[in-house]
Amino acid sequence: KTISDEDITVGLFCKGPNLNNRITMSSASCAHAILRVATPRRGARAVSRCGQVPAANAVLHPTHRANRKACALSFRTSGFVHGEGAISLRARVSPNRRSASVVQAEATSASPSAVPEPKKGKKAFLWAWWKFLRPHTIRGTILGTTAVVTCALMENPAAINWGLLPRALLGLLALLCGNGYIVGINQIYDEDIDKVNKPYLPVAAGELTKLQGSVLCALMALGGLTIVYYKFVPLILQLYAFGLFLGTIYSVPPLRLKQFAVPAFLIIAIVRGFLLNFGVYHATRAALGLGFQWSPQITFITCFVMMFATAIAITKDLPDIEGDKLYNIETFATKFGPRAISFLGAGLLMVNYIGAITAALVMKGMFNTPLMVGAHAALAAGLVWATARLDRAEYTQGAIQDFYAFIWNLFYSEYFLLPFL
Repeated sequence: KTISDEDITVGLFCKGPNLNNRITMSSASCAHAILRVATPRRGARAVSRCGQVPAANAVLHPTHRANRKACALSFRTSGFVHGEGAISLRARVSPNRRSASVVQAEATSASPSAVPEPKKGKKAFLWAWWKFLRPHTIRGTILGTTAVVTCALMENPAAINWGLLPRALLGLLALLCGNGYIVGINQIYDEDIDKVNKPYLPVAAGELTKLQGSVLCALMALGGLTIVYYKFVPLILQLYAFGLFLGTIYSVPPLRLKQFAVPAFLIIAIVRGFLLNFGVYHATRAALGLGFQWSPQITFITCFVMMFATAIAITKDLPDIEGDKLYNIETFATKFGPRAISFLGAGLLMVNYIGAITAALVMKGMFNTPLMVGAHAALAAGLVWATARLDRAEYTQGAIQDFYAFIWNLFYSEYFLLPFL
């Protein structure tokens, strides 16, 4: 394959337990490279790195001089116990580099050059469903719910009734159903975009049909609403239904508010920041027979997470610029570029951390001051390090994905801290 100024894709269709693959571009330019691995098997992983190697180790195009350097992309996949995966490299040569480059792909255990059919059967369907639920959002929901409930119980230890545990677990299940509905409906209406941005998602990869996804979404929404209707007070049902409504208009035409940057991040901030924290805290106090009353910790986490969710909403589009531009989805990332948006997201989070430290110092007696100051100072330092690392990496796709994953880890960390603040 020859890479010029246009994007191309090189497909490697592999089968076997351990694969070592190497793709070498015989050019000094490696402006933009994306490695995507789509596999139906659990445990598969991909690690990529891009570095300079001597031209002697590359296969040179005849027109290239021998003293040119080549950029090599190496990766290793594992976890294909008996599975197949489609691996592709997309590379873009810098616009000011007009010379063509040659790509050589060598893969051990390569199968015929036809895209493998998605696996079928009960296990494959369950695995596809799990991916459909977007596990990283599930972790956030579970951690947030657990932390807020723990705060309510620690404030009122005398009111704890272990007989309410089944009801609490049903409440968590309802939240996971709502979470699954929102992320699922987004995948159904983003199928074409995801084929560019996230080809590993089950609808885009063909592991689930749109009909199957729609049925799963309907069952999760109906199940969540049923649980909340029978087990919680009317206000919680109204908040839950409002959350589903916001998730629907975010993804579904004709409104499809995700097309517009400001409404999109406002919806994410309201659902993830306000509805989850206020709703869970209110439901917990009501179950304990207590009236609603804001506590310093819950007021703090609600404000903190609303700002944090805004940062997530802004930076979540960084890995998706390519597909969003192709389908005319307007985001801050497509409008201002990855560098400006990564700095904007990091700046919002830094304001959050400075606010947390200030609140601990000013409102003495309301918070665990040493922990609140020390932990948020450490998290802020980690954010600075991650942002600087992304800038040094010149905003390659892999670096952007690592940065976005780090932001989610910061999000999880806040809920780990909450009960002790």
